[in-house]
Amino acid sequence: MTRRLALAQLMALPYSPPQMVALAAEAGVQAAGIRLWPTAPGTVFYPLVTDRAMRRETQAALRDTGVRILDVEVARINERFDIEAWLPTFEVCGELGAAHINIVADDPVESRLTAAYAAACEAARTFGLSCDLEFMAWTAVKDLAQARRVVAAAAQPNSGIIVDALHFARSNCSLDELDSLPREWLHWMQLCDGPIPGPTTTEGLIHAARCERMLPGEGALDLRGLLQRLPKDLTVSIEVPSDTRAPKVGYLAWAKQAVAMARELLAEIDR
Repeated sequence: MTRRLALAQLMALPYSPPQMVALAAEAGVQAAGIRLWPTAPGTVFYPLVTDRAMRRETQAALRDTGVRILDVEVARINERFDIEAWLPTFEVCGELGAAHINIVADDPVESRLTAAYAAACEAARTFGLSCDLEFMAWTAVKDLAQARRVVAAAAQPNSGIIVDALHFARSNCSLDELDSLPREWLHWMQLCDGPIPGPTTTEGLIHAARCERMLPGEGALDLRGLLQRLPKDLTVSIEVPSDTRAPKVGYLAWAKQAVAMARELLAEIDR
């Protein structure tokens, strides 16, 4: 089968949304991720809510290439969560035909986090969006079991869980946990590689995840086992940031190499 592939924003963080769409088209994939919220104060993001010219450029790029927006990142839920502040971005996502919102949890109070996540899902549904919760070892939702608990308690029809190959490994999740995961919670996954063992500090985990991942097949993660357990019709978002290699070879060459290696791995599994 031919799997649907996408390029995550971290493949080329300096690229604006219209540039990401063009990059995805040149790399030969069907979709792209874009960053409309910062991951932390002062970090790179693209304010399409206020930058109407860039929004028009993005819409034109989507029309010209046929590429779709897969996911919009990163919506972080903390103890000061205010859904009203998110609505303008949701509206822009709807205008662009985006499919998913990438949700990260920073609120350590699970009951409050769950209520906020449910509210985000309800608001996003109006714009045709799912809200997919990404677990990471250093966030308030640290592993698949906890993500499952939050999504189940929220009980929203457009909720979901992102399985990122790196975070899955760093959170010490087991492949058996995937077997009983409701299929309707899985909309897309993120593919990369990394070393085993991984970093042992929070700072090291964050740096590796955001700045230096490995191409699919380069590292020691059990990508074959993971992909064999996940549904074969999931969109695969390729997320391989490298602050050292990508700028050196050029972001297009880096994206093409990542896509080629991902396709090789997927073809092997699908055989």
